[in-house]
Formats: sequence, structure tokens, C-alpha cells
Amino acid sequence: MFKTPLVLSNRKKSLWTGSILIILIVFSPYLIYFYTNVPDVESIDTIFGTIKGGHYQTVQIYLYTFFNKFIPLFLLILWFITNKHWWVHALIIPISVYLFQLINVVNDSEQFVDEIEFIYTIPFTVAVLIILYYLRTKLAIYIQAVDLKKEMDQDMEKPIKIKRKKL
Repeated sequence: MFKTPLVLSNRKKSLWTGSILIILIVFSPYLIYFYTNVPDVESIDTIFGTIKGGHYQTVQIYLYTFFNKFIPLFLLILWFITNKHWWVHALIIPISVYLFQLINVVNDSEQFVDEIEFIYTIPFTVAVLIILYYLRTKLAIYIQAVDLKKEMDQDMEKPIKIKRKKL
């Protein structure tokens, strides 16, 4: 059978997308150690602008704190985007917590980082839990049907020997 150009194009696009995602996932833990390559100074000029340590006093400590909030957020967002299961919306809760923590790191006027995010994420948590419970109740029949289909497929694969009675 010959593949149509559209099928080849979709496979090639999927291969490139998967390759980029795996590269991002593999190298993301190394970003946490990026701060070791930055000098221990109060501010540094980059092509993106000047980075100041601010509340963290040095750029090295600021980047360490920033990447320790950004990497888990980045990985959770990737997981959320690429997941196809119904429970994926539960990831919104840790995503919102890490997002509030990252905003507090960038907004260095906050004196106490990681202390008030819990209060702000409660409405997200309640909304997500209500949505997940609703989805779970609606999907319960389909999940049971899929489980039943798998069980029947497994039973159909095994040959059944029928014994005949002699009359």
C-alpha cells in the first residue's frame, strides 16, 4: 500500500513535535543548575535586559529560585497539554500553585514567598474538583464499557475447547 502525502506529512510533523518535546523534557532538569554559570553579583546585563537580584540580593540566588519554580511548572504544563486522559484537569491545581509561586518570585516586592499561594488556589481547587467529579460521573459508564471490552477481547483470544458428550 502506498501512503498518501498527507499521511506522511502528519507522521513527519508528529515525529518533529515528539522530538522537540523529548529534548525539552530531557534538558529541563539541567536548567535548574543554570544558576551555577551566572556570576554571584547584584545585577547582570544580558541581551534580554538587566537581571537584578532584588529581594534575593544576588542574581545567582534569584535564578536558582526562578528555575526551581519554572521547571516543575513547565513540565506540568507539558504533561497537561500532551495527556489524553479524563483526569488531566487535576493537573490544573499544581499548575496554579507553581504559577502563583513563580509570579511571587518575579514580583520581588513580596516579602514572603510560598506562603499565600495556598489561599489563592483554593477557588481553582474547588472548581476543578467539581468539574472532575461531574466528568467522572458522566464517564463512569464509558469506563466500565471499555473495561468490559478489554475483558471480552482477552477472553476471545483464548481458544475454548468444547467437550462433546457421547450418546
